[in-house]
Amino acid sequence: MAGFFSFPNPVNEKAARTVAAGVVALTVITLITSHPIPLVLLTLGFWGRVLAGPRLSPLGWLAQRVIAPRFGLPNFVPGPPKRFAQGIGTVFTTTATILYFSGAETAAWVVLLILLVAASLEAFVGFCLGCYIFGHLQNWGVIPASVCEACNNISQRSQPSGSTPSSL
Repeated sequence: MAGFFSFPNPVNEKAARTVAAGVVALTVITLITSHPIPLVLLTLGFWGRVLAGPRLSPLGWLAQRVIAPRFGLPNFVPGPPKRFAQGIGTVFTTTATILYFSGAETAAWVVLLILLVAASLEAFVGFCLGCYIFGHLQNWGVIPASVCEACNNISQRSQPSGSTPSSL
């Protein structure tokens, strides 16, 4: 059971960026329609990805198995920062869902706007805000170095395209 509830390490950055684009799309749909169904789907997707990577997330599975391979060779990056970023997304979407269903729709939309900015940075620029925060928390000693040996030096996060997991 522990193997099922694991997160991939390393992660194909192209798949992560594809998932982020899906998050952007669902967030925009939620904000435009003010409907709870895409919000609930966003929340469940983040919970699935943080608990078990793409196994419990249709968006994660589609990104990893179908879409990202069409962009060429994978670009592997460390998994722990990506899981941390998914955890932040889980907190944001869960908070937005609770706010929405408690009648605080405006506050829910503000939370989603912040998520939209972070997901857009990942999807369109390749900057993972959660990974950036993870790296600084690790440098400050909040997250032990043993959690992600490959993350100890933030400047070495970007690996050249086609790099292999063993090079991390």
